[in-house]
Amino acid sequence: MSINEEVELLRRIPLFAKIEPAKLKLLAFTSQRITYKPGDTVFHQGDPGDAAYVIFGGEADVLVDTPSGPLTVARLKQNDFVGEIAILCDVPRTATVKAVSELVTLRITKDLFFRLITDFPQIAIEIMRVLAQRLERTTADLRSATAKQNGKT
Repeated sequence: MSINEEVELLRRIPLFAKIEPAKLKLLAFTSQRITYKPGDTVFHQGDPGDAAYVIFGGEADVLVDTPSGPLTVARLKQNDFVGEIAILCDVPRTATVKAVSELVTLRITKDLFFRLITDFPQIAIEIMRVLAQRLERTTADLRSATAKQNGKT
């Protein structure tokens, strides 16, 4: 995949849609493209957060550890962005991400990620929007699970 193809892929992601192509080219050039095989782990829950990932192709599961074993809480696909919580909050990874199919990612280091947010405040706004949507979805899931639990007792 060429730098120009990576720039085109980045432009389709809402997070990066408003960034000028020259800056996207720099992002693509300074980031690392990594391909994972099905079953490969991108990162583990509890690992230090050193990078965020853009999904260029394929699918991955987001798993959280529970007393009864790993629980799949989301499925990532093309144009999704993952790993930013550990970077933003400076906490260990909150989940494990594992490739379901061949997975092509762009790994954006913590330093580069913060440089992007500083240079392009609209990225910070888009990240807040994505995190708020995830929180709303998690809250709805929790309400649903609580209602089912209460219905069983």
